[in-house]
Amino acid sequence: MKKYTTINDIENLSDTIQKAIQLKKNPYQFSDLGQHKTLVMLFFNASLRTRLSTEKAAKNLGMQVSVLNVTNAWNMEFEDGAVMNLNTSEHIKEAAKVISQYADIIAVRAFPTLEDKEKDRAETVLNSFVKYATVPIVNMESATDHPLQALADAITITETKKVDKPKVVLSWAPHPKALPHSVANAFVHLMHNMEVDFVITHPKGYELDPEITQQFPIEYDQQKAFENADFIYAKNWSSFNEYGKILNEDPNWMITQEKIGTAKFMHCLPIRRNVIAEDAVLDADNSLVIEQANNRTFAAQIVLQQILGEL
Repeated sequence: MKKYTTINDIENLSDTIQKAIQLKKNPYQFSDLGQHKTLVMLFFNASLRTRLSTEKAAKNLGMQVSVLNVTNAWNMEFEDGAVMNLNTSEHIKEAAKVISQYADIIAVRAFPTLEDKEKDRAETVLNSFVKYATVPIVNMESATDHPLQALADAITITETKKVDKPKVVLSWAPHPKALPHSVANAFVHLMHNMEVDFVITHPKGYELDPEITQQFPIEYDQQKAFENADFIYAKNWSSFNEYGKILNEDPNWMITQEKIGTAKFMHCLPIRRNVIAEDAVLDADNSLVIEQANNRTFAAQIVLQQILGEL
């Protein structure tokens, strides 16, 4: 693997999932692979699970880790031809090359503006590092994607499914703030690569990017979508067509135990209890949110392992 910016960078997903599951049995079996190698993690946005799990994954492989909260350090310029006489002090052209001298792998996390759709879809921050860095880039969540979360979700579904082709539902849920599409997009990308019966449910107006959802069915009746579901993945996202806007805060879309029945519940965390899902859902044995968070380490570890194998 030369880089990991999308789930499609994985050549053989099912094989990678199985290797990640095996890693859980002995996380230190490749602890010499990253010896004398450094992972530099750049956070343009704050993180809890992504930061801790990726750092742990790197250390399990014997890597050194450097962490930089970029936003708190300086404002970086990404535009070609910019006259840098205002608030930006370093251009990505220099920064990426300099950081590459200190790193064997660079991991980047940068959220969208939720104001400029085309700028966000262009993935300016992530793609600038891919363009100008001289070492592999790992996406720790970008403006439109979160492939490490998607891989963790793939591991979780594979470990816990009871049938070969489970029914999986991605459900919008209410939230008081406008949130990115990254996790929802990443999960849809994943569903294109797994053997599942997949349905998306949300209120009208919350359709995701049709270039990503493609042929997947959309059901505007949440309860109908949940019928016979094996897995229900809850996530809020803002409008794509009316970009970044909150169109609906209907509390009736909250996930309840009565709605999901015996289906397993998934969410990337953090989750607002009794807004996205009620306590009874999160505290039930069918909740997989803690397992998903644990699998973030092994998703990151198998990705780093595959990149290190080609250095």
